[in-house]
Amino acid sequence: MHIDLNADLGETTAGNPVADDAAMLELVSSANVATGFHAGDPHSIAATLRDAAAHGVTIGAHVAYRDPVGFGRRFMDYTPAELADETLYQIGALDALARVHGLAVRYVKPHGALYNTIVHHEAHAKAVIDGLTAFSPELAVMLLPGGVAVDIAERAGLRVIREAFADRGYNPDGTLVSRREPGAVLRDPEDVAKRVLQVAATGSVTAIDGTEVKVRAESVCVHGDSPGSVEMTRRVARTLHDEGIRIEAVL
Repeated sequence: MHIDLNADLGETTAGNPVADDAAMLELVSSANVATGFHAGDPHSIAATLRDAAAHGVTIGAHVAYRDPVGFGRRFMDYTPAELADETLYQIGALDALARVHGLAVRYVKPHGALYNTIVHHEAHAKAVIDGLTAFSPELAVMLLPGGVAVDIAERAGLRVIREAFADRGYNPDGTLVSRREPGAVLRDPEDVAKRVLQVAATGSVTAIDGTEVKVRAESVCVHGDSPGSVEMTRRVARTLHDEGIRIEAVL
């Protein structure tokens, strides 16, 4: 058995890192690298890419609404054409930096409010897919299972990587608990490790009401900006290793 372990990295704000990217890149198999729209700047992003190359980590473009003040966690009322162009722009910028380090963008994962919005917002979901395919229809897209974006991506012929979250609370319908609500973030390393093992072994997560939600995810996200994220991810890696489950990139 194997599972992809991904983390959101390259997310400096005002030049200050919100995660220990170097340590996280020793543990994960895929990195969703910020593109400068919600966080990150070219120099810090390049450093993250250099470390990703050193550890053989697959990289994806962590595209977002242009909202650095809100860290990309607020809905932005873009027109579809604007959002498609900004998605394409972000992928292209990251890919240019990546190629200097012998890497290439292999997939796209929307960030924050954009990620959650395209679960149900058809126009924005199609705009993200349009921007992605304008760059390359060979790119994969990492998404929350069950949303309209999955259907649109698959109709476009894209490889969809279904994702679960190690450290986020789930509603019974499979959506993520809002960060404004209690139970939105799991903080205990043991609980997080158990969640990842559950996803890898059973393809399910336990929602905040105790029900089991089928996710059938190929990849699990651990947030680099969570408190104690490195130790949390180490606990996840040890638990998977002890159960004979390899950490391995999807692509």
